[in-house]
Amino acid sequence: MPETTLIAGTDTSGKLTRADLALVPAPHSTPTHQVIPHIDIVQALEEQLGFRHIAIASEEYAVTKDGKNFFGVMTLDQGIDGAQFALGVRNSHSKQFRLSIVVGLRIFVCSNLSFAGDFNIVLAKHSKNLNLKHSISIGIDEAQRGFEPMQLQVEAWKEIQVSDDRARLAIFRAFVEDELDAPKHLAREVWRNWREPAYEEFRPRTAYSLQNAFTSSFKLLDAVPLYRATADLGRFFQGVQ
Repeated sequence: MPETTLIAGTDTSGKLTRADLALVPAPHSTPTHQVIPHIDIVQALEEQLGFRHIAIASEEYAVTKDGKNFFGVMTLDQGIDGAQFALGVRNSHSKQFRLSIVVGLRIFVCSNLSFAGDFNIVLAKHSKNLNLKHSISIGIDEAQRGFEPMQLQVEAWKEIQVSDDRARLAIFRAFVEDELDAPKHLAREVWRNWREPAYEEFRPRTAYSLQNAFTSSFKLLDAVPLYRATADLGRFFQGVQ
């Protein structure tokens, strides 16, 4: 299962369907700033993914109340047992940030501008020379090249056996010794998710299951601490293994 999070804050009108997104108006471009309608980005992503026989399994979108800033996550039908790849995307009509797309097994997108994935595949200025389809095509190619290393990493995590004592030590280091940027009160929740995983694929006692115990617990957090904890988890687990 993917770890994709889209948080539509109070600055948005809530989560949108693709049909809703198509109704969001776009301002006119200027001689130096090319405005790209938000729906065009979604359609270009779907087209380029389709050329590579990759389907969108699920999608969520949000825009700010003025319609200028767009945020979205897409879960793909590509991945490995127990995990799917996902895309995070954001776009701005107000020059607040570039067109940005990230890919990974853990995606975090928030209307407060927190934005994280395993790696960036598109970071493009809205210049008059921006070719949307070309930029996304190159980005999807790069994403596909990154799929195999991520698959190998997950398979490696699944091979690392973790005892309850080792899991306790990891949780102690994370929350008592402050080695992870996450609130201390989550320690008990992480232990509960480790002992009683919600999904069958996380019942094996492995490093991958332990990571899921952490990420499942992070879902109790508000946007900013959730972003910080998710972004720091990969670094923390390099030391755990």
